[in-house]
Amino acid sequence: MTHAQHSAHPVSTHDTTRIDDTRIKAVRPLITPALLQEWLPAPDAAQSLVETSRAAISRVLHGQDDRLVVVVGPCSIHDHSQAMEYAHALKAQADALGNELILVMRVYFEKPRTTVGWKGYINDPHLDGSFAIN
Repeated sequence: MTHAQHSAHPVSTHDTTRIDDTRIKAVRPLITPALLQEWLPAPDAAQSLVETSRAAISRVLHGQDDRLVVVVGPCSIHDHSQAMEYAHALKAQADALGNELILVMRVYFEKPRTTVGWKGYINDPHLDGSFAIN
């Protein structure tokens, strides 16, 4: 059989229907950020903290405040109680050093550079491999 006979009926490289999504059981859309904010609104105290902190950091960045902004925290959050314990300890330090520093807790729910293993709270919030993020 010649090469010409082999390629008489070329297979389209654009037809991927036989290989696309072969391991997908179902597709459900994610809820929108607006809907999430409606279902779980931020408490007034949390909203106030965010606004006050942003304003303070803005003053530092614009040279109106000579304190240092220090962002500290773990690689990623994977345990709520440990994160809260860390936050309380950091808050005590922020209060003690507030004249010199603005301490900001780094909170990240994903492990973007992890290629093998657990990819982070944002992908598997129940820590059980279910990846139930809705």
